Amino acid sequence: MDIKVLINVNSPETKEVTERLVKQNLENKLDSYLKKFTDKQEAEGTIEVKIEKSKKDTFNGIVHANLDGKTFRYERDDYKNLDDLLNHLFDHFKEELSSL
Repeated sequence: MDIKVLINVNSPETKEVTERLVKQNLENKLDSYLKKFTDKQEAEGTIEVKIEKSKKDTFNGIVHANLDGKTFRYERDDYKNLDDLLNHLFDHFKEELSSL
């Protein structure tokens, strides 16, 4: 299975950082956990990451994933540091994947 990764940001200056952090998390933190899905030929999967920079200069984020019919969703608000927000969201994703 190939997993499509969709990244949506409302602030152009955060796009490059978001793409880098998503790639790092998927390749380093989640690769072994996602293997149980990617090994299935007929399975389908998407991971959508949405980051919004608020007027207060904080970040809100959502990670929404559909993997082989299973849905995962994580949302956090008001993070001052984009790295912390994305790493925190992917930590929760990893914890849930590890329990499967």
